[in-house]
Amino acid sequence: MTKLRWSVPILLVSVLFLMPSVCGAQEVSATYEKGYRIDMNGWVYVHIEGDAYERGFQNGYLVAPELKTILRSIKYLTYFNTGKKWEFFVEAGEELFVPHIDDELLNEIKGIAAGAQKAGVDITWQEVVAWNGYMELVDYWWPNAMEKYKYTPHMPGAQDHCSAFMATGKATHDGRIVMAHNSFDNFEEGQFFRVIIDIEPSEGNRILMQSMPGYIHSGTDFFVTSAQIMGTETTLGGFSLYREKEVPEFVRIRKSMQYAKTLDEFVDMMKKHNSGGYANAWLLGDIRTGEIMRFEQGLEFTNVERKSDGYFIGFNAPIDPRIRNLECANTGYADIRRHQGARQVRLEQLMQEHYGKIDVEIAKEIIADHYDVYLKKINPSSRTVDGHYELDAREYMSQPGRPLPYHPRGAVDGKVGDSVMAAQMSFWARWGNSSGMPFDADAFLDEHIQWSHLRGYLYDRPAQPWTKFKAGMK
Repeated sequence: MTKLRWSVPILLVSVLFLMPSVCGAQEVSATYEKGYRIDMNGWVYVHIEGDAYERGFQNGYLVAPELKTILRSIKYLTYFNTGKKWEFFVEAGEELFVPHIDDELLNEIKGIAAGAQKAGVDITWQEVVAWNGYMELVDYWWPNAMEKYKYTPHMPGAQDHCSAFMATGKATHDGRIVMAHNSFDNFEEGQFFRVIIDIEPSEGNRILMQSMPGYIHSGTDFFVTSAQIMGTETTLGGFSLYREKEVPEFVRIRKSMQYAKTLDEFVDMMKKHNSGGYANAWLLGDIRTGEIMRFEQGLEFTNVERKSDGYFIGFNAPIDPRIRNLECANTGYADIRRHQGARQVRLEQLMQEHYGKIDVEIAKEIIADHYDVYLKKINPSSRTVDGHYELDAREYMSQPGRPLPYHPRGAVDGKVGDSVMAAQMSFWARWGNSSGMPFDADAFLDEHIQWSHLRGYLYDRPAQPWTKFKAGMK
């Protein structure tokens, strides 16, 4: 008989709260068969292993409390933001995605649902499919499909997420690859990007990545694999195309992480039957050679660049002129009043300022930067590398309507690592915000009552330290 165990969540105490917390012996707060969970510094670390259904069951059981909260939120917010019920998107996800999910990953998804059900959550495997593809459904499929359901015209265009960079060779302190990333999102969704999952499948590469409860992929896309590949991405803002009856991004990226042995194989797997969903500029590194790659993937167009010395930055606007002009709308590429153009300038400044010295500690500083290049001063806002839309009146915006003033949106984390850490299947992560700035949900909603519909669905993110995670840690 399988033994199930939940214990009281661990209490992590630090004399100097903002000092880094190094992974070491930690109390396991939940187990199921070979899987286990550790709660630390705002993160949920989950280890799962085995065949698809087995590891999925472990995952679903271990993150069941979070899945219950997510399901409650997503049912409310989906209807509020789109006018269509959650069940509508569940049905769409089953029709669009399931025919293109292979047996291995579909069994893993069904295992997640079964594990969560075992722990008392009323969730179907179809809902897990829709949740895994939620960004693709809402930000890519729905804007193109809604004309069939809406009475007014609409200009589709995906929202933007994240700041990132990857550097190597002469750009870094000792020639090793260094990468950093933070996740931008609406807080009501981004607040769930708090899982660090270690997947040890019976076949393919081991994966350590940031993720969401109930996901088979990352969603935020910060990962290292046992194939000696490290990677991250930033979305292509304003991307407006989508092709149905192709493979969803969450399937392509998970297959690439689990089975690609080289950067070229990774690109080939991502390009095969591309739907256009969740279009990204991928930053990838080969630990063995020190080579880094920027792989921009639109729908009809892709662009691959490689370097053994230098860096790539990610700021949510495409570099490739074909993708930027023919597949996107209003990207903000050079507009420093907007977050894309401002972060393009600031990240370039920071790369040049620290060229030849970039290491993990400097990466932490860069991804937490609060300098506003438009106002030329320290000013946490939508335009800073560590984004704070919730503090921004948006009075300088050139694009009306989105994001709105004081939008509860922006960076909800920070992650950094280098190729030595990646070879050991580890990286640093900070929950809540890249700079450690806390977010008080009630105080924010009291001041900005236009967002009152989020009360009860928006949660605090207190200041947290940087924490080192490693595959297999206990």
